[in-house]
Amino acid sequence: THRQASGTRRIEELRIRADETVALGRTALRITRLGLGLASLGGLFTAVSDEDAARTVDRAWEVGVRLFDTAPVYGYGRSESRAGAALRSRPREEYTLCTKVGRLIEPGGSDTQPIWADPPPGVGPRLDYSYAGVMRSVEASLERLGVARIDVLHVHDPDEAFPTAVTDAYRALAELRRRGTIGAVSIGVNHAPVAVRYLQEVEDPGPDCVMLAGRYNLLDQSGLDALLPLCAARGIAVMVAGVYQSGLLADPRPGAPHGYTRLPAELARQVTAWHTICRNFDVPAKAVAVQFPFGHPAVTSIVVGARTPDEVDETARMLAHPVPHEFWTAARTAGLLPAGVPVPVR
Repeated sequence: THRQASGTRRIEELRIRADETVALGRTALRITRLGLGLASLGGLFTAVSDEDAARTVDRAWEVGVRLFDTAPVYGYGRSESRAGAALRSRPREEYTLCTKVGRLIEPGGSDTQPIWADPPPGVGPRLDYSYAGVMRSVEASLERLGVARIDVLHVHDPDEAFPTAVTDAYRALAELRRRGTIGAVSIGVNHAPVAVRYLQEVEDPGPDCVMLAGRYNLLDQSGLDALLPLCAARGIAVMVAGVYQSGLLADPRPGAPHGYTRLPAELARQVTAWHTICRNFDVPAKAVAVQFPFGHPAVTSIVVGARTPDEVDETARMLAHPVPHEFWTAARTAGLLPAGVPVPVR
């Protein structure tokens, strides 16, 4: 029917860049440029039903996404369980599955966070970066996910217990990598200097990957100071999360769910300036935000969350939206990007 043909054509349009693959640094893994972050499907800020979670993963698969990132703490096991259920019928060799260690989900776990809506009753996270704790965490994740291996395993927030995370946790991950239980060792950080310190202090051969959240986007390029050059020099892949700066670039209106109760004046000025230049070039701010990180050669992928199929569609559409080179030139001229920040070339 005409409707079916139109739907197929729309999916093919969304696949233009979402299904583009690249090598994950020095590993044998290949991953898609666009990854789906699964924190939202664990109930980040707002509850999500099992059905909506499944439909969201299904739509990501339809548009070509084959990189899925979750963690035990996301909804206290709920995100991993939903990821496993949604991906169970998919050929295992066709997708890359990432999760994290550093928090065990157990009865009475007290490291709770108010950001999770309607978490499972009676359980919570407990920080544990010990060798034994990491091994327990991986076993629990494999069970929730319903798989025999994890492709990328991040040490989650190593700054929470840095001395243990850089020794015991890494030793466990290195052993799992040698066994083939995981394909790549990574760290997931919110602060670039933490990652630099980790890479400098860890035993050889060290991590294969870094997931950097909120520190390489249009409003914050602090990842470029030392981390991204270090990763490029060592062949360490970088996955970038937080491209919308907690949603601020997506919807800067007061009261919108962007994580800021009050914007600092300078940050508000930058947001306004970015949205102004985007309007001048008739380019969506979201398109600029999702494409910007790919200007740096160390960046392999962006990981963007979604809680509905429509949000998946929008991200894929923004990734494929043309952004003229003149736009980036104008952004530099306006002082929004320092001269040394690389920009995408298409």
